[in-house]
Amino acid sequence: MILAQLTDTHIRSGRQVAYGRVDTCSMLENAVAHINNFRPNVEAVIVTGDITDRGELEAFHVFREIINELVPPWYVVPGNHDSRENFLEAFKDCHYLKNNFDFIHYSVDDHPVRLIGFDTTVENKPYGFLTEERLLWLDNCLAEKTQETTILFQHHPPFCTGINHMDVQNLINGKELIQLLTSHRQVRHVACGHVHRASEACIDGVGISIAPNAAHSTTLDLDPSGPSSFSMDPPAIRIFRVDAEGYLTSHLSYLGNFDGPHPYFNPDGKLVG
Repeated sequence: MILAQLTDTHIRSGRQVAYGRVDTCSMLENAVAHINNFRPNVEAVIVTGDITDRGELEAFHVFREIINELVPPWYVVPGNHDSRENFLEAFKDCHYLKNNFDFIHYSVDDHPVRLIGFDTTVENKPYGFLTEERLLWLDNCLAEKTQETTILFQHHPPFCTGINHMDVQNLINGKELIQLLTSHRQVRHVACGHVHRASEACIDGVGISIAPNAAHSTTLDLDPSGPSSFSMDPPAIRIFRVDAEGYLTSHLSYLGNFDGPHPYFNPDGKLVG
């Protein structure tokens, strides 16, 4: 299975640019076109939160106008910038979001890989936190199908990246999530957003990643006193590949036109000089 991840699209109402310079709508359109043209075909797309920048219902509608152009099915979870009320209103026609109220969790069993969307958000707070109720829901959900290769996707990462101004607003009880997942080895990966920069970790045998951003990136500043800032790095998305045995690998796929591809070998089989 080929799976694509978008994250932190930060769409604003009226297609306004974000932070005075980031045309998030156009960049999301570029990402959608990139996914549609990817070969082999992407079979599903996960969107890991901060769909909007300010949570307005109109901004969700703008997102819908763009994301509806995706050929593969797509699945969304909220981020800390997203109003839960407006999120549920904007996606009320999405069958997988039925019966979600206090938190937005669900499983999708329509693909070769089981996808579980998990809500880590705390209303009006930048950080994530998992209550006992949420952890119990996940434990029970995973116990239902212990043999199916599973990917968990959520907004807040359960590990620190070294970018201090983002780490103080990660999943603050991430250790509890990791402890739970060590009992459910069918979970091959936890795909996160929030940080706006590709980062990976493996904790107690649990593979975790943060997706890059298809728009603006958090500046790679590992100085603990570094200011909060963003950079216009080359936009990218994460691509996951899960083989027939359930092994998962991930790649970064950069958006844009680049020189190539060029062959390594001549028609006669000799390496190009």
